[in-house]
Amino acid sequence: MNAPATNELPVVVIGAGPTGLAAAVHLIDRGIEPLVLEAGPTAATAVRDWAHVRLFSTWGEVVDPAAEKLLAPTGWTRPDPETYPSGGDWAEQYLLPLAAALGDRIRLDARVTGVSRTGRDRIVDADRDRQPFVVHFAHADGREERVFARAVIDASGTWSTPSPAGASGLPALGEKAAADRIAYRVPDLADPAVRARYAGRRTAVIGSGASAFTALASLADLADLAESGDGTGTTGVWVLRRGLSGSTFGGGDADQLPARGALGLAAKAAVEDGHVDAVTGFRTEAIERDTAGRLVLVGEDGRRPDAVDEVIVLTGLRPDLGFLDELRLGLDERLQAPTGLAPLIDPNQHSCGTVYPHGHRELSHPEPGVYLVGMKSYGRAPTFLAMTGYEQVRSVAAALAGDLEAADRVELTLPETGVCGGAGLFDAPAAAQSDAGGCCATPEPAPVRLGVGAPAAVVADEAAAGGCCSPS
Repeated sequence: MNAPATNELPVVVIGAGPTGLAAAVHLIDRGIEPLVLEAGPTAATAVRDWAHVRLFSTWGEVVDPAAEKLLAPTGWTRPDPETYPSGGDWAEQYLLPLAAALGDRIRLDARVTGVSRTGRDRIVDADRDRQPFVVHFAHADGREERVFARAVIDASGTWSTPSPAGASGLPALGEKAAADRIAYRVPDLADPAVRARYAGRRTAVIGSGASAFTALASLADLADLAESGDGTGTTGVWVLRRGLSGSTFGGGDADQLPARGALGLAAKAAVEDGHVDAVTGFRTEAIERDTAGRLVLVGEDGRRPDAVDEVIVLTGLRPDLGFLDELRLGLDERLQAPTGLAPLIDPNQHSCGTVYPHGHRELSHPEPGVYLVGMKSYGRAPTFLAMTGYEQVRSVAAALAGDLEAADRVELTLPETGVCGGAGLFDAPAAAQSDAGGCCATPEPAPVRLGVGAPAAVVADEAAAGGCCSPS
């Protein structure tokens, strides 16, 4: 079948999460027809996976203005803009109604398996830019299909590809074999089956971001409920690749997203009084089983903390770029983010959560008409905000409509974290010595007692799903 003329084709949006749905709305607002391909059985599938986690962005910060305009004729009313939704609230009260309003522009159970130029693999130059895109996708029953597109907006996010426990970026030796005892999500301890998995047991939490804070607070809450019976004996260990310092806990009172700052303050307060031991400067090389079948983390330096029953790995997320392999993408070699965006978000250079507003130019690639947006655009970088994704797709839709003045206009000011300066991922030698009390040797795993400074329901995150930081 020959592809139709490019100007008659829709823009294919990959992913029906917050940013993908917003992209569809902005395209419609510009008179461009979208086709949204969602791998899951419903819109917002990833968000619903962490329905129990509360965002640290308010309703006023996670509803796209253009989407609100589209929803208004349906009788939809935005919840109190000053309150904080959970992932479940966000999905049920906003994202699913928005998907319903978009109707048959969304195809569910449609997992994209490849994107290319029609009749051109990534090698061929001849007449390339004049060819429409071809998008292959598979249905849940295995049937395969293709559609043609004038442009492709990839808002598929990073939720499905969590990073491993291994500090090298590869799974730790034995990590796959221990999969029955390892989780890569914040557990929902309100679920009796999940609660039974962790109650009365010792759990290691690997990671240093908001998701790790949330998991630790949840475990400590469970331990505090010892009088109820099932919490008795619940303990944990917080495994950090870095040492503890002021920046470990975020911006606190200086954070312009108060709930995000409160989450860090809760962890800071927990250092002095709690139920969890911390092991710092520990980079996991292997996960072994002892004679009782419990898990033992082995550090690159040979340290072996006490065995645990369960491990929760919250070391970040990474993009799945496999189905884009036939496109000519310009990606930063470290972050796997667009090269124009990477310097603004690189945690090797700074630890600020603030990112200058950006749009189609920073998100462009050598392959014209392709955009990675939402959390996918951040590659492996953390601290993504829903507001960032909404501004991205507003700009991209304007550019695709030929309105470069609007596309280049900045229409968003992002809140600051209150934390700036320094390498965001790895301690410099001087910092490592400081964390170790001035000793140049590898610090011993001196336990630090951690407690709960605030309820997880008040200060929980995700996005980083992906950090709301809000998954796309």
